[in-house]
Amino acid sequence: MRVPRGALLNAAAVLVGSLLGLAIGSVLVPSLKTLAMSGMGLVTVGLGMRMFVPSKNPILAAAALVVGGVIGGALGIHHGMDWIADQMRLGLGGGEGFNEGLVTATVLFCIGPMTLLGCIEDGMRNKLDLLGVKSLLDGTAALFLSAGSQTFGQGVLSSTLAVLLIQGTLTLAARPLSKVAERPGVIEEITAVGGLILVAIGLGLLGVVEIRSENFLPALLLAPLFELVSARWAQRPGKPEA
Repeated sequence: MRVPRGALLNAAAVLVGSLLGLAIGSVLVPSLKTLAMSGMGLVTVGLGMRMFVPSKNPILAAAALVVGGVIGGALGIHHGMDWIADQMRLGLGGGEGFNEGLVTATVLFCIGPMTLLGCIEDGMRNKLDLLGVKSLLDGTAALFLSAGSQTFGQGVLSSTLAVLLIQGTLTLAARPLSKVAERPGVIEEITAVGGLILVAIGLGLLGVVEIRSENFLPALLLAPLFELVSARWAQRPGKPEA
């Protein structure tokens, strides 16, 4: 079994960025920490909107997000992630804000087209171009997130393990995932849904509203399914001409 080098690189970037952020944050005055967190919130909202706007079927993305959120809430995904975060916090001695940092960083670093396409590229072609760029971006994000709050930063640092596990799994599953990604429109709709989830994360970082963004993760699986159903419906025999 081949070692997922891209996942290792990305996890290492998050680790280094988090450690640097914690070191810098320890000497920053509170007002500058607030600015760092607000800046990351604005960047995250902007990135999420950029990912959503190119969607060719925003209604489909919205439907996937709403249905996925209902499913995620019913399954109690946020409770499960809180439990995992609690176990890590107790084991590592983290404080208040640890859970939020872990969940926020994990979702931020592990959704989006660069994650999926980068892992497929690594698994199928042994290329690290996309994950290399993503590692630089994630390492920078980890630095500023960790600098904003000591306990939040400890959670961001712990997300290194989640990044390694999730991206490593995607890399090893690259062959079947590549067949899904090749379908026209699939990546666009997954990206659009991921963008909306990032907006939710950004609003939380800005302190505007707290949204349990992890509950919307099933929407990333529903987006390609809804796209497939929509494409089949559009191609049905006897469909009236527009």
